[in-house]
Amino acid sequence: MSQEIERKFLVEDDSYRMMASSSSRIAQGYICRTSGRTVRVRIRGDKGFLTIKGPSADGGLSRYEWEHEIPVQEAEELMLLCDGGIIDKVRYMVPIGHHTFEVDEFAGDNEGLVIAEVELESVDEDFDRPSFLGQEVTGDRRYYNSCLVSHPFKDWKK
Repeated sequence: MSQEIERKFLVEDDSYRMMASSSSRIAQGYICRTSGRTVRVRIRGDKGFLTIKGPSADGGLSRYEWEHEIPVQEAEELMLLCDGGIIDKVRYMVPIGHHTFEVDEFAGDNEGLVIAEVELESVDEDFDRPSFLGQEVTGDRRYYNSCLVSHPFKDWKK
């Protein structure tokens, strides 16, 4: 079983753009979003992916994740089954020390939201904190992409 361990942060400035080694547009939707379990379809560039995630553990730090690459045409067809809309974002890959931060700039109904994630080998692993990191939001369900589909950032009270 594959375990994903990650921490999430709000992003305070756009300095990550100059530090990024690459970027790509991502469209993703959810076939299922119940009891913390999700089945996600993603198109990233010219590749499609099907991902199954289990409920969060360790205060949101870890969860089961299975991902398989599928033909982009199949991903496009599966997007038609998605419930609640499609997440649109640009992901920047930002190498910092021994880790790579994935910084997502959301578009559409979630425009204005920018989140950085870092995957770790263990829940207590140390990592270098880049200057663009803001408040940690690990475990805050509002920032899960599966929640942003039905409760987009544009509807949050400021």
